[in-house]
Amino acid sequence: MSKIIYADNAATTSLSKHAYEAMTPYLISEYGNPSSIYSVGRTAKKAIESARGKVASAIGAKPEEIYFTACGTESDNWAIKSVAELKKSKGKHIISTAIEHHAVVHTLQKLEKQGFDVTYLGVNENGNISLDELRAAIRPDTILITIMTANNEIGTIMPIAEIGDIAREAGVLFHTDAVQAAGHIPLNVVDMKIDLLSLSGHKFKGPKGTGALYIKKGVRLPSNMQGGAQERGLRSGTENVAGIVGLATALEESVSNMQENMKKVTALRDRLIDGILKIPYTRLTGDLVNRLPGTASFVFECVEGESMVLLLDQNGICASSGSACSSGSLDPSHVLMAIGLPHEVAHGSLRLSLGEDNSEEDIDIILEKLPQIISRLRDMSPLWEERISEEKI
Repeated sequence: MSKIIYADNAATTSLSKHAYEAMTPYLISEYGNPSSIYSVGRTAKKAIESARGKVASAIGAKPEEIYFTACGTESDNWAIKSVAELKKSKGKHIISTAIEHHAVVHTLQKLEKQGFDVTYLGVNENGNISLDELRAAIRPDTILITIMTANNEIGTIMPIAEIGDIAREAGVLFHTDAVQAAGHIPLNVVDMKIDLLSLSGHKFKGPKGTGALYIKKGVRLPSNMQGGAQERGLRSGTENVAGIVGLATALEESVSNMQENMKKVTALRDRLIDGILKIPYTRLTGDLVNRLPGTASFVFECVEGESMVLLLDQNGICASSGSACSSGSLDPSHVLMAIGLPHEVAHGSLRLSLGEDNSEEDIDIILEKLPQIISRLRDMSPLWEERISEEKI
């Protein structure tokens, strides 16, 4: 079988060798329950607390401010729902954006059905919010601002430090979904004035099914799950010791290698972007400068996104599309619609997300195969014939 080129690191990453090695003892020999007082249990408990310190160090937090979860989605749900419960006597107004991940969007929609009022800030064509609009949206009954650190589809990085300043000045709690950002760009919850931050292990070469929520000391959220005293009584359930160790090991490794990885991956991304933009009627989506190191996202006129992904797969290239066809919906991505793309153009989206394991050879192959695929799909499209005819008029 020919080499598989994996260019969907924003969906998930491979497991780090160091993370796997660190996890292995807690799957086989050190299998104790961390709540047990005998030595095998104490060993497991010590591993969790060591991991807590590593995660805290990676984002500038204190160990006691880190709570382990099963994923970024759980962390988002916990943060938003618990703030709503905690602050509902003060007000029921929440501010977010039109391009959040569904873990945030669907949670907010559920709260709206319970009587909460959500302001969804619009974004410009690059996926950026207006800080002036954010300030203007804050009301006396605003209890939470929840804005992602970096967008999962187009890679745009939000001005998180500035948002933190605005939230702190207004006395409003600030949560950020940092699932795509953690381990890839510098984060410091103190400098950025973040009160709550969600992350997910499998986005930075940790294991799937692991996540964490940072809760600033002094923010006393209600418990996420009831049943025991785990995670200081806020998230009951026997801990996934191996997963927690793997998450922390992978995050520590990613942060320690961050500058080197950012330099390498950004160079690969920029070369990929330059090559793909040579394809006629192609547009880069997301901010031109403030974007994640590995994310290159595009729309191609007169092409359907899912077809591109399937043909790329036939050529050994793994990528993704913002088109929702595979989920049974005819609607394109809410993110692409929010940045102002026409409905028919938004259907032709493609996201290529690179990681440190990608190579120059990978870029060569993508730049060879993708134009052929686009040409083939356009040749089969009646819309393409109309588009060319328009140019000739």
